[in-house]
Amino acid sequence: MEVNFMNVSAKTRSERIRTLVECAIMVALATILSLIKLYDLPYGGSVTAASMLPILLIAYRHGVPAGLGAGLVYGVIQQLLGLNTLSYATSWQAVLAIIFLDYIIAFTVAGLGGIFRRKDTPATSALIWGGLLVCLLRYLCHVISGATVWAGISIPTKAALIYSLSYNATYMLPETVVLLVAAVYIASVLDLDAKIPIRIKNKTVDPIARILPPVGGLVLLGGVVFDTVHILPALQNPESGEFDITRIGAINYTPVIVVTVAAVVLAAVCFTVAAMRRKKEAA
Repeated sequence: MEVNFMNVSAKTRSERIRTLVECAIMVALATILSLIKLYDLPYGGSVTAASMLPILLIAYRHGVPAGLGAGLVYGVIQQLLGLNTLSYATSWQAVLAIIFLDYIIAFTVAGLGGIFRRKDTPATSALIWGGLLVCLLRYLCHVISGATVWAGISIPTKAALIYSLSYNATYMLPETVVLLVAAVYIASVLDLDAKIPIRIKNKTVDPIARILPPVGGLVLLGGVVFDTVHILPALQNPESGEFDITRIGAINYTPVIVVTVAAVVLAAVCFTVAAMRRKKEAA
């Protein structure tokens, strides 16, 4: 059996070029999404429009090495966009710590999100576990940075680790929720295992039944984001910057209760109606 090595080489080169182009597009998309911020915290950190999702998808589709490479480039871009943070560093060691912990490593780890891909594992499950892993690793990077570099600057020196754990959770938890919701939706509508992602052909032709579950998820997400924005920043002392749990009694909970109840009810209606329409169509 003869093998045409020139054709094999050309095919391999074409696949590599396609992967590089896809990585470049996804890094650009991730950068754009990082600029769409649902809310900013006063001392750094924000909730974005699932900005790590494109890197997670690269890691899932092309493997961890490609994901780590895309994540590294994305981390460098984020550092360039956040160069002003280096002005707060008190030493060259602090500069290196900020560069690597808050940017390079924190975003490169998004490339590890593809390690859960298996032939017998649905894309949805793999992306959920991958998303949880990368968000946890990024959270740990920010916690370490906050407890060391930022202690005494934007974080009180006393109980710096506890404060860093609390403060970074105020944006990483909602960021994780946004990422997972977006990942589940993408995996439900696109065949990510195909060479070129194509829309999944669903037997359900009822457009209302297909659109209501994502709408319900977005409604719940909106409720979570609203509650987070309303409650957590209020727990931070405006003068010292410390996380003060005693301020919890001064929060106006009326809008929180109204929005939470409304979000739960609307989401329940969306899920119930979608399930009823699917059941009716199946019958």
